[in-house]
This record gives sequence, structure tokens and C-alpha cells, in this order.
Amino acid sequence: MFDHKPTAGRKFLLAGRGGLNLTHSDPVPEFLKKYGTAEAAMARAFALFSPADLIAWCHDLGFETFVGTSGHVYPKTMKATPLLRAWLQKLNRLGVSFASRHNWVGWTGDALAFETAGGEPITFQADATLLALGGASWPHLGSDGHWADILRAQNIALAPFRPANCGFVVAWTDTFRERHAGEPLKPVTLSFAGRTQRGEIMITQDGVEGSLIYAFGAALRDEIEVRGKAQITLDLRPDLSKDELIKRLSAPRGSRSLANHLRKAGGLSPLAASLLREGARDLAPEPSLLAERIKNMPVTLLATGPIARAISSAGGVAWKALTDDLMLRDRPGVFVAGEMIDWEAPTGGYLLQGCFSTATLAAQGIRKWLARA
Repeated sequence: MFDHKPTAGRKFLLAGRGGLNLTHSDPVPEFLKKYGTAEAAMARAFALFSPADLIAWCHDLGFETFVGTSGHVYPKTMKATPLLRAWLQKLNRLGVSFASRHNWVGWTGDALAFETAGGEPITFQADATLLALGGASWPHLGSDGHWADILRAQNIALAPFRPANCGFVVAWTDTFRERHAGEPLKPVTLSFAGRTQRGEIMITQDGVEGSLIYAFGAALRDEIEVRGKAQITLDLRPDLSKDELIKRLSAPRGSRSLANHLRKAGGLSPLAASLLREGARDLAPEPSLLAERIKNMPVTLLATGPIARAISSAGGVAWKALTDDLMLRDRPGVFVAGEMIDWEAPTGGYLLQGCFSTATLAAQGIRKWLARA
């Protein structure tokens, strides 16, 4: 196994920084829908390595799992480091050789070509090759997308890289940004393009991010690419009906400021109360108008965040460039897996599962290839 970083699994460790969400407990048919246009291809991969198989793999390494909130599946340790350590130890016992600081630069004839830390180029003749080089997000961890130029030079069809599970830019006022960047907005319901989902949004210096934003990320990104912006609607009090909210806001304010009235009577957090004023020159104090804005707060997204900071990326090797077992049609014996392929999914265990499942499908293809050779 060649790796151009000093140690293996750096992005895997990042995935576990806040708790390693390995997979999801969704029924497989619902799980597969998260992959959108890649659903059929992912179904082939899941037939070989399902969410249940990933959980069993984790147990085999000595780590029990549990199902957390919203169906997310975690190892009980919640950490990626001990799991990665056990995984690498098992690979060592199986006889896998590791070569770090080897940067793949293409082929010399049929041999793989590498640049090494010492500056000496080397070649390696492989009977079969699995490329698992990641997409184009978090490049300092290894997935820098440099391989795209190599494959493009081989006339292999690629889809352009695009940020996925990324933040979005909002033109916050300086006052709002200074007061609230880094704060979570919850609970909140987001509506866009006829779809509604509840969750949490993180306010950033430049806009918004977080699991609820990522759940709509592909549709929002596509809307911005076509129209130059995307408008989402937030319900800042999802547990109250509009009529109940009007009733509460109609209570006498007394000497309270409107901001305090929103917090006391409307139950809004200081962040939600500040958000109501964003984009509104004057906030109408009339209860029905206030309730309407609270239940249907518009927020305009102007651009995606940078791909280097996105959790994952779309784009990469086009499905049409691959056989059913993920071999490059124009490079026999070379297989690809994971984020190198043009698929995307929201966070919540769907990304790691997709990487493990496509790797298993490619590995099965390698076995067939070697048996035929």
C-alpha cells in the first residue's frame, strides 16, 4: 500500500474527530436513496458490503457499536484512532506492506511511477492496482485531487470536482457576524424546493454550515450554479403552530424591548431573535407579522464555501469510465474506489459506508481479474 503522506488514514481520523459515525441504521432501500443518481451502482456495492457488514467488521476488530440519535452508528469508543490502529495491525498480520511518502505521478509504461520523500523516482509493476486517492476536499490530509490530471491525460472521463457537504456564504451584517459566529441555531426546520427537514445549523463568519445544511447541500449548490443564489426558509419555532405563536406574541409587552419580548413570549433564543432582524430594515411589532417571519424566515445563500474546506466532494471518475466492478475501461487491471468516483451523499454515515462498499466491490473485481490472468 503506497501512501504519499507519512501515515495512513488521515482523513479517516478527521471523520472521527467529533465521534466516528461509521454508518447509518436506515433500511438499505432508504439508505441507497441518499446516493441520488448513483443509487443503482451503490446497490451493487451494498450487495457485497452492507451497513450490517461494516458493523460486523468493526466488531471483528474488537469494537462494539451502538445506534445513536437519528440512527447514526458509532463504535462505543467514539474515537477513530484506536479503530484505525487495530485495522492497520490486522493488515500487518495479513502481510500487507506499507510504503509511506510515495506520491503517485502516473505510469511509466505499465508500471506505477512514484516520487519519494528522498526525491528518487521509483516504479512498481503491479498485477492489479486499486486507486483510492480521495476527492478534492481537505487536501492537506491527502485528498488533493492531483490524480485527475493523470487520468485526464489517459482520456478517462471525469466529472469536475464540486464541493459537497459544504458551508454556504450569507451576507451577514457585521453586527450579526461578530455576535453570533460559531453559535448553533436549534431546533430549526429548513424548507427548500418542496422538502422540509428539522435539525441544527451552525452560524459561521461567512454564512452557514452544519448537518441540516449538508442534508440539502447538493440541491442548494445546484440552485446556486443555475441561478446565482438559493433562498432557504427557516422555521425558528418548529414546535409551535403559527396561531399559538401569534397568541403568545399578543401578550402585553409592558416595558420590555421587542427583542426581550421575542425571547420571553416567543421563546426565541438570542441568536434566533437577532436573525429575525437580518435583512429587515424595520421589524414589524404586529404579532401576526412577527409570527409569519418566525415561521418563514428567508435566508439567501450566495455561494458555496471553498472545496478545500468541504467535508466531501462530488465529481471525479465518471461511472461510464468504469466497468460494473469499478475497473477503468481504458486501463485494464486498474480499479478505483471511494471518493475518486463521481458520487456524493450527506453526512451521517453515508460517506464512510459508500467508501467501504465501493472498495469491497473493487476488491471483488480485482480477485476476478487476477483469477482470469
